[in-house]
Amino acid sequence: MNIQVDFRSGQPIYAQIVEQIQRWIASGAIQPGDQLPTVRQLAADLRVNFNTIARAYRLLDEAGLISTQHGRGTYVWKTPSEETVRTLRQQSLQEQIQHFLRELIRRGYSPAEIGEEFKKGLMSEKENMT
Repeated sequence: MNIQVDFRSGQPIYAQIVEQIQRWIASGAIQPGDQLPTVRQLAADLRVNFNTIARAYRLLDEAGLISTQHGRGTYVWKTPSEETVRTLRQQSLQEQIQHFLRELIRRGYSPAEIGEEFKKGLMSEKENMT
């Protein structure tokens, strides 16, 4: 498991971590019973504040995706239901699109320019799939 964070993205670090772990659980890349790095270990590896990792893990725990057992570690709790997987995928898609749009607007592109190029890109991808 190799969590990547982008300190310049504008998206909070804890949200980036939550999103990546949710995506891995939803895709089956990590399975129930798999152990996650400790809060301290991940904070040191990513060079972020301990509380940032603790917040991400707390949100994942509240969502029922992981379980932290004091003295034993943090584990993937269960395989999410199909509905949960759909919800996680939808949330991930929305977050990625919002991040992408914010970055393009920050770089000076207008919503009209973004929309037009997005449509062209989708049409191109659709043609490549057929």
